[in-house]
Amino acid sequence: MYVHVPVAVACYLAFLVTAIGSVGYLWRRSDGWDALAAASAEVGCVFTALTLATGSVWGKIAWGTWWEWDPRLTSTLLMLVVYVGYLALRGAIVDPVVRAKRSAIVGLVALANVPIVHFSVDWWRGLHQPATISRFDPTIDGLKLFALMFGMLVGVAVYGWLMVHRFRLQYAQTQLEKQGLDVALAERRAEAVAAGHLAPKGM
Repeated sequence: MYVHVPVAVACYLAFLVTAIGSVGYLWRRSDGWDALAAASAEVGCVFTALTLATGSVWGKIAWGTWWEWDPRLTSTLLMLVVYVGYLALRGAIVDPVVRAKRSAIVGLVALANVPIVHFSVDWWRGLHQPATISRFDPTIDGLKLFALMFGMLVGVAVYGWLMVHRFRLQYAQTQLEKQGLDVALAERRAEAVAAGHLAPKGM
């Protein structure tokens, strides 16, 4: 629990930041917002995979099985598939402007799955236990509650550390790609101009 819950909180946070970055890009058309959304989605996928992995270990101990098509597990797996699809979309589009715009729309719409995952234990009956601390009367207290809260802070801190490095790399890649595109366009214009000048001479 002290690992599973913190990584789950971190994946929620990551996809919230992806949605914020998506809104920021649609509003400002800034490369920085697009890089923020992309970087957070990548880190979020890592934390979601860890959530499923640690949840499976917990499930093996508590339920006697590694996997059940429980509403929480199924919706979390669907969330991972959606954001992997978001990353695949980014990799499939060459034009950086079109890619950023379409990715922003997907990143914003995909956020709708996060509350579905979170409230799935309340909306549908399943094996997964209900919320432990996201209520007015937590079901744990004392040292257990402190350890869980501390673990959540550590999870968020690790997310923040990964995001700083991943964002810097993503932004650098964006700028390098943009410069490469500008150079390619300049070369094509030069070729067109040269061809225009050479055409009359060949006649």
